[in-house]
Amino acid sequence: MPVSLRDLLGRPAPPGTRPESTLPSESLPSSATEAFERGVCRFDAARFFEAHELFEQVWRSPETAPADRPFWKGVTQVAVGFCHVQRGNARGALALLERAVRHLDPFPSPHLGVDTRALADAARKVAEGTRVRGVGAARAFPPFPRAP
Repeated sequence: MPVSLRDLLGRPAPPGTRPESTLPSESLPSSATEAFERGVCRFDAARFFEAHELFEQVWRSPETAPADRPFWKGVTQVAVGFCHVQRGNARGALALLERAVRHLDPFPSPHLGVDTRALADAARKVAEGTRVRGVGAARAFPPFPRAP
């Protein structure tokens, strides 16, 4: 299946341009753990589209227990919600960030190497900032909250 090349915000790259996204050209992660580690690096670099693609690999991996899939879905939705903020899509950002919080809240903190409460709180904070100031306001995103 051909891979569509994308820019840093996940939009298809225009024909004849060099895409900024590195995911299509690099090798796929060999494990859910590797996908998570690479996703965290992308998240911390505010490359949320790429982070969401990698976290989605964890969510859908056969290595992931079925009971943990809603947790990883929530992690993935935080990243893609932040990506929607970057793209200027307030409606999409709010919808995804609210769903992410609903998926994360039932899980303990920490869980599977993630400070679940800090990630849910970051999603709430960005959603509230989006409601109050919109998506056009310059925004600093938090780093990925690993468990201590």
